[in-house]
Amino acid sequence: MGSPCELQLDGISPEQARRGIEITLREVERLEARYSRYRASSLLSKINRIAERGGTYEVDDETASLLDYAEACFVQSEGLFDLTSGILRRAWKFDSNRLPEAKSIAALLDRVGWRKLRWARPHLHFDQAGLELDLGGVVKEYAADRVAALCVEAGLVHGMVNLGGDIRVIGPRANGEAWRIGIRDPKNPKQLAGTLPMRSGALASSGDYERCITINGVRYGHVLSPRTGWPVAHLASVSVAADFCLVAGSTATIALLRETSGPSWLEEMGLPHFYVDVHGQTGGSLQAT
Repeated sequence: MGSPCELQLDGISPEQARRGIEITLREVERLEARYSRYRASSLLSKINRIAERGGTYEVDDETASLLDYAEACFVQSEGLFDLTSGILRRAWKFDSNRLPEAKSIAALLDRVGWRKLRWARPHLHFDQAGLELDLGGVVKEYAADRVAALCVEAGLVHGMVNLGGDIRVIGPRANGEAWRIGIRDPKNPKQLAGTLPMRSGALASSGDYERCITINGVRYGHVLSPRTGWPVAHLASVSVAADFCLVAGSTATIALLRETSGPSWLEEMGLPHFYVDVHGQTGGSLQAT
């Protein structure tokens, strides 16, 4: 998943712990093998080879469900949550400490747009060549939900799964106590803005602190707008709590992409949330202590 991952289980035997590890590794590796853009053998890479030249691909039910959800997010976000926008990363090299040229961004924007393809389950139609899909905005969160569900099926009901900060609580600790989940401070990533007690549900965060560059005192994060090709510049981080990690993660990302209208949109959504803007101001209904 390209990030630190952990599984914590409570009140179990060593044999049950090994079973939990096996379940987690098998499912995470299965999903990475299917949807990683870094693996030439993955299903996603196969789809993108067709997207590059144009054509049609018939997907399986699991992939179709992820695409249905992503399309719903595209509509809810008024086009900001867009699986085709990942191609913009080609212009941004966050390890180079320099800004991309405007012409390189403009060229890539011509290849961004969910409506430039046709999704009619189970067929993806790439009528315009040169597109690319990136499922990074949904798969890690989906994986956290899947691992939690499989653990419950195996009788492991006290624990939590953390895939790079996308967290799904399987159940409370064995003594009934809540897990304490930390919310990272975007200005000081090694510190916490607060902690949240959780016995169930999910918490996911989206922010500009994982990959960013600072040039002339301005910080440019890795969350890129599909409209401009440039990093969003209003909210530094958003954390959302929901029943499912997939919902929490996409909601946090959409709020970040909505920039100045993000806070009011989060209020309309009604999910518990916490945000920090680029000036350090905090807000939201989620009470982290």
